[in-house]
Amino acid sequence: MSSLPTGVRQAAVRSIRPARFGLIFASLFFAGIAVLLTPPAQTVDAHFSRLLVKLSHGLILVCGGKASIEGVILRDPAKGFAIEMRDGCNAVNVTILLWSAMLAFPARLKMKVWGLLAGSLVIHAINIVRFISLFYIGQYSASWFDFAHGYLWESLLILDTMVVFWLWVNRASGSYGAPNAAR
Repeated sequence: MSSLPTGVRQAAVRSIRPARFGLIFASLFFAGIAVLLTPPAQTVDAHFSRLLVKLSHGLILVCGGKASIEGVILRDPAKGFAIEMRDGCNAVNVTILLWSAMLAFPARLKMKVWGLLAGSLVIHAINIVRFISLFYIGQYSASWFDFAHGYLWESLLILDTMVVFWLWVNRASGSYGAPNAAR
């Protein structure tokens, strides 16, 4: 390909990039999910879920609410409603999605590290808001809880992950772009 004129070579490279990104992204995503399903990762995942429940519990108490915790279960002591942070509720799956996309995207290592850290923090902050809101929604309406848990928050968390990636791509593209590209 080096014998081709620069414009033709750049066009050929641009046409390959989406397929390359898709292949790397899919490989990383499936590898991440496979690792998540291993017993050692499941142990870490369970500890992480307990940590998120403790953090949610602390935030509820600081804001004047009442709740108790039992492992990965957050319970309202007055009404008895309880919500459990099950596998998949701790946003690890969408974090794997975000990391796979960021690692597959052609950007500088510094931008990738920044994106992985900041993106993970944003996704998990949103997930804590999700968990606490579901705790309160569930105390008042089982049907609203089912809708918010199964459809609303599930979709919003994936959408938020896509927005975080899009914002990061816009920032990372500015630092990675071609030497003659306008910034």
